[in-house]
Amino acid sequence: MLVTATARLLYLSIPPRKMRLVANMVKGMPVEEALNVLNFTPRIAAHHLAKTVKSAAANALSIEGTDSLRPEDLFIKDISVDQAPTAKRIRFQSMGRIFRIRKRFCHLTVLLEAEMEQQEQAKAPSKRKASAPEKAEDKPAAKTPAKKKAPAKKKAPAKKPATGKATASKTASKKEATDKKPTKKASAAKTKKPVASKKAEPKSKSADK
Repeated sequence: MLVTATARLLYLSIPPRKMRLVANMVKGMPVEEALNVLNFTPRIAAHHLAKTVKSAAANALSIEGTDSLRPEDLFIKDISVDQAPTAKRIRFQSMGRIFRIRKRFCHLTVLLEAEMEQQEQAKAPSKRKASAPEKAEDKPAAKTPAKKKAPAKKKAPAKKPATGKATASKTASKKEATDKKPTKKASAAKTKKPVASKKAEPKSKSADK
């Protein structure tokens, strides 16, 4: 697939003959090399031609995009220099004479071209391969969270009755402990009473004697 882009500079105040001398040096070269040559060419035509080449390259990148097209792939296919209308001026001479002055203009057109067949063929299989593992990874990822959530819900109600029984058993044990304490005191009191009665009996016998 060939990509083309053009840029035009109209009514340039340079004669077509002088512009063609610079255009023939750059015709058929890649854009980067052409700009390097034009930047070091000491002619006014080289400055205008470099601006037109940059404009054509920007047009190509804006149409196709930087993802599918690179500036390194562009090259100058053709540069056409056409004659524009000539401005006529006069120059006064001696003895009432007049010399004609012709100021010539030109139209500059730059045509760029690039090949995109190799890039598209290289990118097509890579997209298919990248999409296949993504689908395979999505299926197991969706199943794993469902299995983990199911046992978590069953365990939550099982813990609540266990805590209730533990508290009930603790309260029952406390009540039994309180009930047992007064019984021990009462039994101790009963055992002490007959001891006092035994001591009193021998006193009564001595009194009778």
